[in-house]
Amino acid sequence: MYIGLDIGTSSVKAILLGEDQSLIASATSDLTVERPHPGWSEQDPDSWWRACETVLDDLKTKAPAELAAVKGIGLSGHMHGATLLDSRGRPLRPCILWNDGRSGKQCEELTKAEPKFHTLGGNLVMPGFTAPKLQWVQENEPEIFSKTAMVLLPKDYVRFKLTGEYAGDMSDSAGTLWLDVAGRDWSDELLAATGLTRAQMPRLVEGSEASGTLTPALCSRWGFSAPPVVAGGGGDNAASACGVGAVDPGSAFVSLGTSGVLFVTNDRFSPNVDGAVHAFCHAVPETWHQMGVILSATDSLNWLAGVLKKTPGDLTQALGRVSGPSAVSFLPYLGGERTPHNDVAIRAGFSGISHETDDNALTHAVLDGVAFALKDCLEALSVAGTKIDRVLAVGGGSRSEAWLEIIASLLNVIVDVPVDGDFGASLGAARLGQAAALGSTDGVFGKPALKTSIEPVPSLTEHYAEAYGRWRKLYPAFKQAGF
Repeated sequence: MYIGLDIGTSSVKAILLGEDQSLIASATSDLTVERPHPGWSEQDPDSWWRACETVLDDLKTKAPAELAAVKGIGLSGHMHGATLLDSRGRPLRPCILWNDGRSGKQCEELTKAEPKFHTLGGNLVMPGFTAPKLQWVQENEPEIFSKTAMVLLPKDYVRFKLTGEYAGDMSDSAGTLWLDVAGRDWSDELLAATGLTRAQMPRLVEGSEASGTLTPALCSRWGFSAPPVVAGGGGDNAASACGVGAVDPGSAFVSLGTSGVLFVTNDRFSPNVDGAVHAFCHAVPETWHQMGVILSATDSLNWLAGVLKKTPGDLTQALGRVSGPSAVSFLPYLGGERTPHNDVAIRAGFSGISHETDDNALTHAVLDGVAFALKDCLEALSVAGTKIDRVLAVGGGSRSEAWLEIIASLLNVIVDVPVDGDFGASLGAARLGQAAALGSTDGVFGKPALKTSIEPVPSLTEHYAEAYGRWRKLYPAFKQAGF
């Protein structure tokens, strides 16, 4: 038996898997995000732990015998969060989350001061990453910075509460900008750029390796017959890749969740800093990955549904299949954009609205706009030498066949649709827990059964290629206009 714990931004989810990876039970506990100032996004670290206690208590109620037989626990979590602890392991302030934008000035200064963030770190210095957040704390909360004895990512704070160990995995730690991503080790030079040392970082393990065992007190509380090992785990997208079996070089998936991700597994470190590609370690050994990330995928559709007082399902169902690009264009930059623009200030907008524009036209434009943004990601990945022939579709947006057909035709790739599209990071976390308990990754990261595969429609590919060229002109136009 194996547990996957996913520390999400809006909730903590736990799943309990059998030896054959069948789902035995699951539980969820909601979280809240605080926004004390415009552009800020924070969370109480102890709220993650209380939520973990809640979901594990729930699993004990639902399946006590199976829970007692658990051998491994895997962790996943939202990346980049700055969790600052004092010398006694107590949080010094709320965690600064991945979608916090306060450190824009620090990003510019760090980029100028230390070029190795681009080479060793392999990524642009963005407000979402951890390093500029610590620079902001150093400059604006010096009394907090001076007391900081340990910096952890969100899931690694949960690990500390579970095991008493300060440890982190390669995939999540790559998102701090303090990791030598190719060397899979902390960089003393990058740490020094933000006034930190290796002593303030957790020890590093691979995601499929054991990082510690559950404490005796917690084993007693939840009735484990023997202390389960706790795996290194992974950042949310790397864990999701483990859940869908995207661990071999060349395997890829597209995630249509709140944000959108085009994820590709690599056999080497393959950055494209200029294109704002995320180049990180994978959660399995000797493997890396690239991501193109857009910040508002289904979030764009959810926003439109809220404005029109309908549900996203109502909108996509009413639209049905499409025969070509929408006459209306949409930039899905509701909260800025990462790949390829790294622009926290840009905002969304429609172009081409007329008297005839109705709900269907707006819905079509939103689906197209997200697909065009994913095409931007594909173009940025191609500059880094990556070629993709097919992707697995996951996330809530993968339930829309029309959306997947647009993506398949525009990206000119085959889109595989699993029987069950809910392959969240919790499944990948549980699989990493299984690998750590077994001491091997063999046979752990299988691919899901497919419901269908959607191939590009040649006529749509031609028309969408033309529409993409027009859509690409909107970002500079919006930027020049100050949107």
